[in-house]
Parts: sequence; structure tokens; C-alpha cells
Amino acid sequence: MNLSFFDQFSSPCLLGIPLILPSLLLPALLLPSPGNRWINNRLSTIQLWFTHLITKQLMTPLNKAGHKWALLLTSLILMLLSINLLGLLPYTFTPTTQLSMNMALALPLWLATLLTGLRNQPSASLGHLLPEGTPTPLIPALIMIETTSLLIRPLALGVRLTANLTAGHLLIQLISTATIALLPMMPSISALTALILFLLTILEVA
Repeated sequence: MNLSFFDQFSSPCLLGIPLILPSLLLPALLLPSPGNRWINNRLSTIQLWFTHLITKQLMTPLNKAGHKWALLLTSLILMLLSINLLGLLPYTFTPTTQLSMNMALALPLWLATLLTGLRNQPSASLGHLLPEGTPTPLIPALIMIETTSLLIRPLALGVRLTANLTAGHLLIQLISTATIALLPMMPSISALTALILFLLTILEVA
């Protein structure tokens, strides 16, 4: 059966069950069970430090009222990190290469941010639609342009994220295919492409 390069973006199934589901459950098995000891083991300490570091980076620019979003944003970051790293493993696929998932995450969060800003700071939120010092004849056109850019922002960011991830994974598969094909004919060129593949994989992980 001939496979195309885009088959890597379809979830592999076993007995009708998508294999992405058990792979997403794998990181949960690494979570240690709570104990009665004052000092946890090294794995639990590293996980708590990593979660605290992410939460601190997310919440530092926000005021105290915005800290109630800490659980949601930290959980979202950890989920996306797990999904994207698992997508680099063989026999899995990256769900964030699907536009439907990116839009399903982008639209509710964008709408919640927009409505929260309009409810808590309506003047500041509406003030972003018109830059300061705009000439009077340009005011209607700029308001329409800024409103349009605000409304299409989740779509534009979702499409850009999908395109970046798809292009990265396609490039990895193309270079890996070239590495295997060149190995019997030109081993030195194959080693060079393998080095490029290694660097590109590091870039995708980053």
C-alpha cells in the first residue's frame, strides 16, 4: 500500500481505538502518588518545580485579580507540551497539527479574554481599537480595520500554528527519507543529512 507524507497526520488505530489516547495517558503514569512523608522523592520534586516555574512565568505579568486563571493556563500549557513532545515519537501523531483542535482551544480562550476585558475595563478594551493621535478622517477606517483584525485573530493564529507544525513534521519526514535513500549510494551525504535531521529535531523540540 502506498503511503503519502500526509499520512503521518492521521491518528494510528489499533482495534478501532486511536493510539493517541493511551500515549496521552502515559505521562499521567509518571505522576507519583501522594504520601505521608514530609520530603517527596526526586521525581515529584522535579515535577513540582517545573509546574511552579511555568505558573510563575505565566502569572508574573498579571495582577492579583488575574491569578485565578493560573490553574487553567498552567493545565493548558502542560497539556500542549505533552501533546507536542509525544507527537515527535514514532507511531504517534501530533493533534495540534489539526486545525480543528487549534480552533477549539483558541476560540473559547479568545472569547473569554475579550468578554472579560469588556466587562472589567471597557474603556481600555475599546481604546485599543483606535491608536492615540490618529487623524480625524482616518478614525472610521482604523476602527473597522482594528475590529476586523481583532475578530480574525484566533483564526489567523490557529492557521499559523497549524502550518508551522505541519511544515516542521513534513520536513523531518522528507529529510529522514532522504537520509535512508542516500545511505547505500552516498554514505557521506547521508551522514550530512542525518546531522541536519538531528538539528531539525532539536529545533522542533525547542
